[in-house]
Amino acid sequence: MALPEGGWYEASFVTARSDTRPHVVILGGGFGGLYAAMRLKRAPVRVTLVDRHNHHLFQPLLYQVATATLSPSDIASPLRGILGRYGISVLLAEATGVDVPGKRVLLADGELAYDFLIVATGATHSYFGHDEWARYAPGLKTIEDAVEIRRQLLLGFELAERETDPARRRELLTFVIVGGGATGVELAGSLSEISHHALVRDFQNIDPSQARILLVEGAPYVLPTYPENLSIRARKSLERLGVEVRTGVRVTKIDETGVYIGDEHIPARTTLWAAGVAASPVAQSLGGELDRAGRVSVTPELSLPGRQDVFVIGDLALFKEKGQPIPGVAPAAMQQGKHAAKNILLQLKGQPMKPFSYWDRGMFSVIGRGSAVGIALERFRMSGYLAWLAWLFIHILFLIGFRSKVAVLLNWAYSYLAFRRSARIITGGVPLMNRGPSPAALPAPGTRVGEQQAAREPQPAPPPGAR
Repeated sequence: MALPEGGWYEASFVTARSDTRPHVVILGGGFGGLYAAMRLKRAPVRVTLVDRHNHHLFQPLLYQVATATLSPSDIASPLRGILGRYGISVLLAEATGVDVPGKRVLLADGELAYDFLIVATGATHSYFGHDEWARYAPGLKTIEDAVEIRRQLLLGFELAERETDPARRRELLTFVIVGGGATGVELAGSLSEISHHALVRDFQNIDPSQARILLVEGAPYVLPTYPENLSIRARKSLERLGVEVRTGVRVTKIDETGVYIGDEHIPARTTLWAAGVAASPVAQSLGGELDRAGRVSVTPELSLPGRQDVFVIGDLALFKEKGQPIPGVAPAAMQQGKHAAKNILLQLKGQPMKPFSYWDRGMFSVIGRGSAVGIALERFRMSGYLAWLAWLFIHILFLIGFRSKVAVLLNWAYSYLAFRRSARIITGGVPLMNRGPSPAALPAPGTRVGEQQAAREPQPAPPPGAR
């Protein structure tokens, strides 16, 4: 059967079904959207989850895909596989906005009507008005981002192996991470372990442990949302790993040659962005009050002010408790997703909605092998090996699916015991070196640096029949 041209066939098919139950549409299959859907799985409602990806992503471990510890399938699970057994519809589509008065979700190729809506489309990268930097400094939000970053990191070492100019080799082995929050700290620590352990015996012409890893943070401390003593410990741990940490400074320019900190130019082939996020553009169509990051102010019940049929949760929501916004972390999104679903069910029963209260279980950031910092239950501060064990247990606990838990545990055990990374795969082919000599000027793979000139000399043709 041919699909109708110019229309959204699947959405039309779903909405046309003769089902009189209230229709709950959830935008986003992240932690908030997934936990909302699971809370409604046996409720007397029809649930449709819309996402532009077909999988739920365990984002806290995304940096481990980017640094070759885990494979994408270890931290992602198909949404249909999670929700299909409960009769929840999953639509692969991109939401471009919401018609709140008309109670319609606007899709890139159609629309979808709802009775209740939960918006959990999350956040994207923010370059603070310098969107041109995105070309040279990719951020880390999706599996595609992680695979591309892994590709760039590994290519840095591969191209340095072939480079004969010492200055350009240093440039290829310089990695700059902009942003000293959890993502930046975890990337820096993991990248240092790659260069000092996983790759150290893999190359003949370079010493990977000589790679320069620079972490830049504008605040006075790394992990600025943590207590000062934990931030100081995190910095010391990074420096023990060989990471160069600069705080209280700001990046003023990023281009194809590297990074500028004030007037100082740092030549670097690879720059990674971990400095800022902005709410999904869908927020602008909701008509609510937005903060500087584009988040939507919500009521204590997590609904859009004046609309009890629209709920906003996760990174998209600006929810304050004790005068402070709750952190944009996975546990907060999970709790909000379940609470929004609960308030929908209360309305269907004719009962008043209940305000949301965030239970802060804590937050952890891993720095390197056996090293982490964290806060548990708001007051217990940990660092070192104990914090690392707590981090490991919590992340395994929240992974979706038995297979993912086993796969991650096995990969972590392999990395820990063997000092190796199992996912050192470069995809997409090998590009030309984009700032340097042409391939003809590079030594052939396996050719020693000192033998480069000899390798370029024309060789006599072999006699006929010679092998």
